[in-house]
Amino acid sequence: MRSGFFKQRYRDFVVLTDSPAVKAWTVLLLLALVAAPAVVGNFMLSHLTMILFTLVGALGLMVLTGFTGLISLGHVGFLMLGGYAYAIGTTRLGLPPELALVLSAVAPAVFGLIVGLPSLRLHGLYLAITTLAFSYIVSATILAGGKFTGAGSGIMVERPVMLGLDLSSDRAFYWFCLAMAVLAVLLVLNLRRSYVGRALVAIRDNDIAARTMGVSLVRYKLLAFLISAALTGVAGALMGMYMNIVSVEGYPFLLSIEALAIIIVGGIGSVLGAVFGTIFILTMPEVFASLMAAIGGQLADSMTTRAHEVKTILYGLAVIGFLRFDPRGLRGMWHDLRHTWVHWPLRY
Repeated sequence: MRSGFFKQRYRDFVVLTDSPAVKAWTVLLLLALVAAPAVVGNFMLSHLTMILFTLVGALGLMVLTGFTGLISLGHVGFLMLGGYAYAIGTTRLGLPPELALVLSAVAPAVFGLIVGLPSLRLHGLYLAITTLAFSYIVSATILAGGKFTGAGSGIMVERPVMLGLDLSSDRAFYWFCLAMAVLAVLLVLNLRRSYVGRALVAIRDNDIAARTMGVSLVRYKLLAFLISAALTGVAGALMGMYMNIVSVEGYPFLLSIEALAIIIVGGIGSVLGAVFGTIFILTMPEVFASLMAAIGGQLADSMTTRAHEVKTILYGLAVIGFLRFDPRGLRGMWHDLRHTWVHWPLRY
């Protein structure tokens, strides 16, 4: 049992983890995820794929809201921009899929800088309303784009051959989403422990004190918007590939609420919390639907006729429940459980 944390070299401070147990469990988890398509059925494989590309978008919001403390209600706008940038790049501009995927990160990042400018003077609810207005501007602009954007009909997107891998099959697309999710997790983990990550957290905790200590609010707030929008745009492109169509109706406002619910339920400011929150929020409606199907009656019918409203209610209940009983989220509950296991029977 580990009894202390003693660092003797600088590289000991910058490693992601120095625990052999964490490394071993991480390797086992990755191996299980890679082998999942050979074990699970089509429904579960589809659900896992949704979790993976949703995690990429949730990590984007985590950088902005969890690390920097800037509340956004309009991240669905960056999702749309990413999805449409990829679709327009492949179908209208004739770009290779790899370059179009890069465009799905660059285009939202540019608009993220524009939306981030008000964050230099706006805080709290005012910034949230600004980002919400941005998402409506994006959707209205796309609908008015005519044939170039597909207007209300959207743009059909085929799963491409990317980096020599044919993504037309569900298994191949799952592995591609897994690779993108792992890269996003590594990126955000390394960002959090870098000087930039510490500056973002300082702004979240007290922006006046951070500016006094030499942290440039302009630079790091805009950088937070840029990184957040880029990750969210990639998630939007992956979502468009998954649905085989990019349309305004495919990116409803509920996705912004879902993203906020993920980081609140998982634990604000934690990459592990984003993972836990994504799994919990996306799995909760499926579990509830299974329970209602087992019970039968009108409750079961409501999951098919009013699925959107039921999801909204479930997300609201989850957020209220965690804020009331454990604001640290699932990550805090996991920390307590692990602490109890490590120090048992001397927990108290």
